Amino acid sequence: MARVKHAASSLKRKKKVLKSVKGQRGSRSKLLRTAKESARKSLVTNYYDRKKKKSDFRSLWITRINAACRQEGVSYSKFIAGLKSAGIVLDRKMLAFIAENDSRGFKNLVKKVAK
Repeated sequence: MARVKHAASSLKRKKKVLKSVKGQRGSRSKLLRTAKESARKSLVTNYYDRKKKKSDFRSLWITRINAACRQEGVSYSKFIAGLKSAGIVLDRKMLAFIAENDSRGFKNLVKKVAK
């Protein structure tokens, strides 16, 4: 019986790993062992960064709302507390969009909250 060496499948596996790390510097994109480590690490950081992206955007929205509130003479925390007590249900994403694109509408919100 003939000996099976798995040459085609191992080459395919190697090409798959090297393709996934294409564009990285030095041995990370050339040598198989370091390429495997780099690919594994990149998958881990991709996972965590997808989760972190959500908190990054939330902090960006809060910064934008805070800047718009300060222009109207209200602090961010008082504005949010006022929204809750007035029963206005808008998430921070929508508030940031309104603050950025509709300044007149945001001023109306601040007036409702200030009362």
